[in-house]
Amino acid sequence: MARAPLLQLSGISLGLGQQPLFEGLDLVIQPGDRLALVGRNGSGKSTLMKVIAGLAEPDAGDRVLTPGTGVAYMEQDPDFTPFATLHDFATDGLEPGDHWRAEAAAEGLKLDLATAAAAASGGERRRAALVRILARDPDLMLLDEPTNHLDIEAIEWLETHLGQTRAAFLLISHDRAFLTALARATLWIDRGEVRRLDRGFAEFEAWRDKTWEEEDEARHKLDRKIRSEARWAVEGISARRKRNMGRVRALQDLRSQRAAMIRRQGAADMALESGQQSGRKVIEAEDISKAYGDRTVLRPFSLRVLRGDRVAIVGPNGAGKTTLLKMLTGELEPDSGTVTLGTRLQMAVFDQARSALDPDKTLWDSLTSDPSMSVDGRSDQVMVRGAPRHVVGYLKDFLFDEGQARAPVRSLSGGEKARLLLARIMARESNLLVLDEPTNDLDVETLDLLQDLLGEYPGTVLLVSHDRDFLDRVATATVAMEGDGRAVVYAGGWSDYRAQRGEVAAAASPARSPARKPAEPKPAPKPAPAAKKSGLSFTEAHRLEALPAEIDRLEAEIGKLQGLLSDPELFTREPVKFRKATEALAERVKKKETAEEEWLILAEKAEGG
Repeated sequence: MARAPLLQLSGISLGLGQQPLFEGLDLVIQPGDRLALVGRNGSGKSTLMKVIAGLAEPDAGDRVLTPGTGVAYMEQDPDFTPFATLHDFATDGLEPGDHWRAEAAAEGLKLDLATAAAAASGGERRRAALVRILARDPDLMLLDEPTNHLDIEAIEWLETHLGQTRAAFLLISHDRAFLTALARATLWIDRGEVRRLDRGFAEFEAWRDKTWEEEDEARHKLDRKIRSEARWAVEGISARRKRNMGRVRALQDLRSQRAAMIRRQGAADMALESGQQSGRKVIEAEDISKAYGDRTVLRPFSLRVLRGDRVAIVGPNGAGKTTLLKMLTGELEPDSGTVTLGTRLQMAVFDQARSALDPDKTLWDSLTSDPSMSVDGRSDQVMVRGAPRHVVGYLKDFLFDEGQARAPVRSLSGGEKARLLLARIMARESNLLVLDEPTNDLDVETLDLLQDLLGEYPGTVLLVSHDRDFLDRVATATVAMEGDGRAVVYAGGWSDYRAQRGEVAAAASPARSPARKPAEPKPAPKPAPAAKKSGLSFTEAHRLEALPAEIDRLEAEIGKLQGLLSDPELFTREPVKFRKATEALAERVKKKETAEEEWLILAEKAEGG
């Protein structure tokens, strides 16, 4: 027997000002649905989610929620005023016996629920909002950018948790890896219409591109037909007026049909231009360290960054990624050691706090008041990579319309603020890009373009990000902040780092919870005394004695491969050698783990004999 849907939207229409977001929109969410909601920034994803949650009233249409269905919406900016602590907020409305669910989710998301609500950071508040939803165990979860402000370990915990839940959920996220792992169907908002693909996000982009190709073909056919009919009208309508008025009306209908075809929004016209070439050595850090009181942020660490490198910095929230970034760029002095910057550097910085944007300024003023972009005596012009541009024209390159030019920055969505900051950065020539969490809130298409631009950029890139797919596509070397002030350099992006740390096999195991700290490497086992009476056969006893030497050999091979892969230039200099070394490392790590498990089983059998 078919189950009733959890929620239905029928004929939903909603407009903002003169611009309709949706017209005649229909949507059904079934029990167990795992849906990705995708679309360009400003297409109405968050607004649609609020309509689904019952928090926004449409201009027309019906929202029908099946009786007894529990819906939980992750608020972007919840009100913490009535609550003393994050625990009070997360458990509000729960029975005392259900508080454990909030505490378990908080542990996975690395959130201290004892934190005073008034003192909580923006990231802590976002995680508390996520904990509150997960603790309620609703039938339908509506999650708007749930991975923002989460580090990779917490993202993987959330990914595992959602993968195991029986609840339906609807996700808005820029994180490709997250969507690919979780979504079983994709909802695409495009020009006021919601289209559904009953396959996962991994197949969305091919489907989207095919849809656009079919639209273009249909539009071209209609244009040709209109031209043909219009030519007939001009040449023969006076002689055949009475007999062919139906054909004239058909021409008018064709023109109306063509006018109704809403042209899709193109990609942002972003560009990166390197100025003069920097020196070959961009940054030389030697034994730099940093501590705040009793807390060690960075133990002595050395790094050489050469022209053209793309160096990513990864690690848990609070590990010191931004602190290291600021030391490497000279913004922050290390407690010990030295940082030497190369010659002819032109640095452009994208900071995660978007502090370069004044929320009370208009978009127009945000560009024209920037000293690096101002044009003498012209309040409507900005200097873009050495050439003057009208400010509205330049804003249109980043998908802002003329009506937004005089709007305050505070009215923008997170993705629009990110695009405005990119507009400021990309207006100037640079040869060193410093990007601290650039992917937050950007839509998939803009992320694609940014990745392509970084791939072609002749300068150097320093990057902090929790977006695993973005790291894999961009980084040529990864600095991992591994806790207790330790920083280690690995070749390649996130997947390469995981392979070199031997986490590939562990990650594939369903028993492993990503929320747990990876286990420390096991010491090589010592031979168990086989002479004791035991339940081991002769072959097993011999194998138990031989395993420690085998494990030692594998550890030595792993050490050599890690040393080879620690060269950040190997990936670009010898990509085939890099790939083979990475595969060999993963293979040996798996063999070592298998040998250790075998030794433990045999040793226990020997002891229990």
